[in-house]
Formats: sequence, C-alpha cells, structure tokens
Amino acid sequence: MLDYLSIGQIVNTHGIKGEVKVYPLTDNVSRFDKLKEVYIESKGELVKYQIESAKHLKNTVIIKLKGIETMNDAEKLRDQYIKVGRWDAVRLPKDSFFVCDIIESDVYDIHGEPLGKLVDVLQTGANDVYVVKDEKREILIPALKTVVKEINLQNKKIIVDLPEGLI
Repeated sequence: MLDYLSIGQIVNTHGIKGEVKVYPLTDNVSRFDKLKEVYIESKGELVKYQIESAKHLKNTVIIKLKGIETMNDAEKLRDQYIKVGRWDAVRLPKDSFFVCDIIESDVYDIHGEPLGKLVDVLQTGANDVYVVKDEKREILIPALKTVVKEINLQNKKIIVDLPEGLI
C-alpha cells in the first residue's frame, strides 16, 4: 500500500501572493479546511509544506503554502499532486477502500474464473463502477454489495458475483 495518498492536483496559480489552485481528488473537499501540512513531489522527493490557508472557489480549493510567496514560486508547482501521509488520511467507513489500494487487483468471479485486472474506478454518483480489463475485453462492474463479494487488499484480489447478462 502507498504511504502517501494524492488528494489534489495543483492546476494553476491564484493571484500574485503565491496561492495555488487545487483540483480535489477526494470525495471530502472539506478535508482541506483541517489540513496543517501536505507533501508535494519534486524531483523524485516529497517536500513537506505547511498550509497557511485554504478556501473553496467553485470546484477548486485555493491553498496558500508557507514558503511559496510569489506567482513565480507557485507556477513551479503547477501540475504537481498534493499528498497526505496515510496517517492523515480521512477515516473510511467499513467496507470502503481507497481507489489506489484496489487498482491493479486481480478480479475473479465467484467460481474462481479470472476476469482481469481492475484498471480504473468510475464514480457515477449512484455507485462506483469497476473497470476490469484482460487481453480481450473490458468489463464494467457495478461496485455494489450484492455484486462485490470480497476485497482482499493483502493479496490484491477481488471476488464478484456478476449479474446475469453482464458479460
């Protein structure tokens, strides 16, 4: 499992005082209000930044990082991902998982037949949809409790009971 989770991507600068505009990659955008520190990868290393302020603007979050004082400083962070340590991650409800923890899991039906690897999770609003691929096909599997029977994070294995006619 990853030690650091991406919670947003810096998509632009905001103003002239070093603020950055962040596109959230989390379901809980209010989590930015409570953050004290984040990490940004630079040249293969994670650099820790203290957060001075965070405010919401439409579907983005404007963040002021300590030490980033000018638009030019902020511009250097464009397209970088904001990460938090797993210890600072939001607590998930029972039977919920971080997408990064289940991606690349092997997916099997309840009879043990391999269906492929989980390559993406689509968030549709009503329920997530797992995108499973093998060499020949792509299967879209609704992530419902009636369908997803088991997720084993340690073995990167998911067992599903496919609805009739899905394949």
